Amino acid sequence: MMNHEQYRRAVLANPLGTDPELEAHRASCEDCRAFTNGVLRFEHQLVRALRVSTPISTKILPFGTRSTARPTKGARWLALAASVAIAFVVGAGIWLTPRSSLAADVVAHMAGEPDAWKSQAALPAGELNPVLKRANISLDPKAPSVSYANSCEFRGQVVPHLVVQSRRGPVTVMVLTHEAVSKARHFDEQGYRGTILPVPQHGSIAVLMRAPGTTAAEVDAVAAQVRSAISWGS
Repeated sequence: MMNHEQYRRAVLANPLGTDPELEAHRASCEDCRAFTNGVLRFEHQLVRALRVSTPISTKILPFGTRSTARPTKGARWLALAASVAIAFVVGAGIWLTPRSSLAADVVAHMAGEPDAWKSQAALPAGELNPVLKRANISLDPKAPSVSYANSCEFRGQVVPHLVVQSRRGPVTVMVLTHEAVSKARHFDEQGYRGTILPVPQHGSIAVLMRAPGTTAAEVDAVAAQVRSAISWGS
């Protein structure tokens, strides 16, 4: 199955490609649809910027004679359009670089903390509270037991990375106050099944499990329980 990086490389190579595998991935991935739309907008703007016609006038002047003719309006517009096109191309090197989806980045982050799921014992308050305080959140006493907590750098921000215990085993929770999503996004990547839930005015939370046979409904149940247990500071 095509992953995000493969899809985006293919789109950059041919934005109008109609390969069935590309279309299937685009239909199932909101992030990659948005990426495709951005590429197509860039293509359209570039074509418009370059589609400028202006009369070309040639006049032979005696050697050493300086022309005092001012550029025509069309010529000035052509120069401006070319400048815009160049700016788009230079900028494309930055914003058209494929960026992993939010779900893929959450899964990738797990690799950096392999010991997070080892302990099942409840974390002492002295270790949990500083992580929560740094994020300006707190947990209801009825929240699932937290066995791991760390303040992690993620996409340029420091976010709480928690592990809570459920009847299906450990569940990772990342509180992403700087990552807003419009609706719940389910994912199944590299053996992890999870969801990213929107939290109006507070970004989102990512919840993922690795238990074989875990269903989306089970992930959703834990995610809803955790989201309701979080109290957000002002």
